[in-house]
Amino acid sequence: MGGCRSCSRAAEAARYRSPIRHFTIVLVALTRTVPPTIGNCELTHLTREPIDYTRAIAEHHAYERVLARLGCRVERLPDAPELPDSVFVEDTAVVLDSVAMIARSGAESRRLEASAVAEALKGYRDVIVMQPPGTLDGGDVLRIGAILYVGRSTRTNDDGIRQLTAVAARDRITVAAIPVTRCLHLKSAVTAVRQTPPVVLVNRDWIDTQPFDGCEIVEVDPGEPGAANALLIGETVVCAAEFPRTRARLDAAGIPTIAVPSGELAKAEGALTCCSIVFDASPAVQSSAGP
Repeated sequence: MGGCRSCSRAAEAARYRSPIRHFTIVLVALTRTVPPTIGNCELTHLTREPIDYTRAIAEHHAYERVLARLGCRVERLPDAPELPDSVFVEDTAVVLDSVAMIARSGAESRRLEASAVAEALKGYRDVIVMQPPGTLDGGDVLRIGAILYVGRSTRTNDDGIRQLTAVAARDRITVAAIPVTRCLHLKSAVTAVRQTPPVVLVNRDWIDTQPFDGCEIVEVDPGEPGAANALLIGETVVCAAEFPRTRARLDAAGIPTIAVPSGELAKAEGALTCCSIVFDASPAVQSSAGP
């Protein structure tokens, strides 16, 4: 998933009924280089336009530098130049506390992307592979505390949600399904910008906010509809540099931000959470999530 857990250690201990453990959090960010075929990417809601490949690479390098600056150990997956959407690794998996589900994309052309991700995650989590007829994209999965909000979209179907629900139960995480019809993924319309207490960044024109009534809501600037996709790393939110007015709203709400350029990758219907899978790789995370 495209966010990191920022609950207090006491809250984690209470949820898992285990003693507080003192350890250094190790954040891993899986990424993949921009393929030269990105111009042939899947598009659902956007009109195809030329992508400046050199600029897209520069944007992605800047993104990886920010991940490292915020404390992530960036681990690049093997290049996949023949897979146009392969830079958008988030869609291939959902990483929970003790288990990772390898997704089966609703876009058939993207299903070959998942194998390298599965191999990388085997060193950190138990890995379960989604089976047909289930489909799911990681961009449809938003974790807030012990709840996974999952978008039912053109990429994620009911059987995919059912399979993810069963896997999430292993870590005592519940699933809430939300219809997504006005944008590609759930996280195109809403992302978490603080975990405790929960705050979400939302485009109300693209999603019903009723499921998030328990969260404080920051709305995107009306002139920046694509700004709702932001990436929370610890206490800092990575924002797209192309959306300064929405970033100003987060700053006004007391949420620390940092901006990176993402205009070329946005032409491929990608955004900030799409370009990484960030998770806590501390050994105590997996051991504390048992029964």
